[in-house]
Amino acid sequence: MKRMLLVIAVVLAAVSAQAQEMYLGGGISLWRNTDVDKTSFSITPDFGYNLNERWAIGGEIALAFNGYDDTYKVKSTAFAIAPYARFSFYENKVVRLFLDMGLGFSTCKPKHHDNINGFEIGVKPGLAIKLNDSFSFITKVGFAGYRDDYYRSMGNNGFGVTVDGENISIGIDYEF
Repeated sequence: MKRMLLVIAVVLAAVSAQAQEMYLGGGISLWRNTDVDKTSFSITPDFGYNLNERWAIGGEIALAFNGYDDTYKVKSTAFAIAPYARFSFYENKVVRLFLDMGLGFSTCKPKHHDNINGFEIGVKPGLAIKLNDSFSFITKVGFAGYRDDYYRSMGNNGFGVTVDGENISIGIDYEF
């Protein structure tokens, strides 16, 4: 395990030596459900590498604590990892429109129940607004694809297109 962490650190150090090609970001959410008196919290760091002006590869890691799970009516903890390829199809000096195409794997542990493993594969459209040379405001709105027991859509398995409160993310990216 120590060797693997050392290899990851060396690779990240070597890749970060090139200016403006890597980015870090993510989001944090906090939700209070007053109907059932429960609080949910999630943190979703995002990282990536710009291959060129149009393409980037990256991933998102999510850790979520749900004070109330609609399916099991109990507390749950979820972890997910979602690698993606980002295609930027429009960019001017301030605004960039992109598509994140990828898949995600998750595991969710409701209290006093077995783990639930899930996945998603699809496209998330996004918008980046450049705040300065290093920081951008990022939002992803919607999802088109297939989900099966994925932590964001427990009980909503299937395929389709959706734009709702569960499929909107807002965050900040830092390029270095």
